[in-house]
Amino acid sequence: MEGAKAQMGSLESSLLQIVQEHQQRSIWTREQTGLMLKVERKGVNCETSSVVIDNKAKKNALRTAMRVSELLVDTVNGGVEESFINEKRVELEIRALASTIMRYKKQTDQWLAASHALNTVIKEIGDFENWMKIMDFDCKSINAAIRNIHQM
Repeated sequence: MEGAKAQMGSLESSLLQIVQEHQQRSIWTREQTGLMLKVERKGVNCETSSVVIDNKAKKNALRTAMRVSELLVDTVNGGVEESFINEKRVELEIRALASTIMRYKKQTDQWLAASHALNTVIKEIGDFENWMKIMDFDCKSINAAIRNIHQM
């Protein structure tokens, strides 16, 4: 939002500068035209002078119009260029994040496989422990039965 305000501020200042330059050139052109009229009123043959002044005024107006269009294009292109650069930065960040996410996904899958293998081993240990208890109970039962038989 601040970038847009700053851009609008620079756009406004550029347009104000263009308007001021235009006003100054208009004043100068009026002054030149006024001089031409004074020369004509005095009765001096000023066809060549008016042609020269008209050509100067046309050239000056053309230069001013070109300058205005250049400033407007530069102002618009500045924002477009900045947007394009920001878009490229965002695309690079997206690619970097996508590769990081893929790396984390692979690592997570490895951790899941390792924890699954560990759970399987723990279950097998628990099964072995349970089997050992059953064998111990069976051995004690057989031992007690043999003693009972032997005592009889």
